[in-house]
Amino acid sequence: MEFFKIKHDVPFMSYGRYTTSISLVTFLFAVFFLATKGLNFGVDFTGGTVMEVHYAQPADLNKVRDQLSSIGLHDALVQNFGSSADVLIQVPLKQNKVGAKLSEQVIDSLHQQDASVQLRRVEFVGPQVGKDLVENGAMALLLVSLGIVGYLWLRFEWKFGLAAIIANLHDVVIILGFFAFFQWEFSLSVLAAVLAVLGYSVNESVVVFDRIRENFRKMRKTEVHEIIDNAITRTMSRTIITHGCTQMMVTAMLFLGGETLHYFALALTIGILFSIYSSVLVASPLLMMFGVSREDFIKPEKTEAEEVLP
Repeated sequence: MEFFKIKHDVPFMSYGRYTTSISLVTFLFAVFFLATKGLNFGVDFTGGTVMEVHYAQPADLNKVRDQLSSIGLHDALVQNFGSSADVLIQVPLKQNKVGAKLSEQVIDSLHQQDASVQLRRVEFVGPQVGKDLVENGAMALLLVSLGIVGYLWLRFEWKFGLAAIIANLHDVVIILGFFAFFQWEFSLSVLAAVLAVLGYSVNESVVVFDRIRENFRKMRKTEVHEIIDNAITRTMSRTIITHGCTQMMVTAMLFLGGETLHYFALALTIGILFSIYSSVLVASPLLMMFGVSREDFIKPEKTEAEEVLP
């Protein structure tokens, strides 16, 4: 299925130096913000108290925040959870000075505003649990990255695996850079989105690489840059359909999913946009820089003299 047919191949590789340079600058900026600002880890990672409260009518989140600020919980995260009458309150560990009595202090304060408020559940995440989650999350990213390299190395060739993992990690670091620069909360759901983007991005790279490998076998007298340009051009319709449909679902979560899914959908949106860019304008130019050639897939034919020699 194609939205449109392009008669002439788009010369993507002629812009390869510019796109890889832009990617390098963007990557360095992301690393800089990660090093200077760092990620704004949520309660899942830092530890703290999570409370779910229920109101008889839609809750006014601003009033809830003001009420919590009045008792010293200025950094408490307040958001709707499920419905407009259900509110999720997350208090970082650094503000948890009253231990197990924190939930009682919060609910007593909220009762001053509305006597109908009910405490549904209370969960406490200790600092050791948060530390373990950070370490396990980093290990998950590492293992996924190594798995991607191994898979592409076996399916294609080491140059493809190296180009793909550089492009995919480029997407991940840029997502983290956005979260560091804007200090958006980095929670377990965002980590899940980052891992999803890794798989999503490698899927796009595999589609393009498959067409490149096929072109090397069919277009035997064509230059390498023309082979890659043709592969990318012929997969453009598939890219538009796949990414367009995916982004429609993610956009629905972004604007209609509430605050609970907001940063999850935001991370996916950034990842989808950059995965398209990296698969076409980062991974493919890197292949040319690594010296990919037809001989990587097709062994050169032996001459008669070579066949005679033992």
